[in-house]
Amino acid sequence: MAEQTMAIFKAGVPIFTILQDTHRQQILVMLCRTDQMTVNQITAQVALSRPAVSHHLKLMLDAGIVAVNQTGTERYYRANMGSTLKLLRELTASLEADIASQQSPQNN
Repeated sequence: MAEQTMAIFKAGVPIFTILQDTHRQQILVMLCRTDQMTVNQITAQVALSRPAVSHHLKLMLDAGIVAVNQTGTERYYRANMGSTLKLLRELTASLEADIASQQSPQNN
């Protein structure tokens, strides 16, 4: 694997680690389907306690997968996938380039 591909993989490890959890996957899908949600709104739709939902959201916030806005005492979470999707596109392109270089007639 090319060094560039390995560097992209390394940069994505925190995101991949966060997204391996099924509860965080469920929360992210919910946030992608709505404009924004509070912890209470999310808790009402998942089989997790409010502290557990808050913990998952904090991990996702730290990884840059979600963003939060505070209005009064409420915190509104929303999906923030721009940089994650960019990284995934870069990884896909780099992997495709690596595969193409291995399949070129020069390497056969």
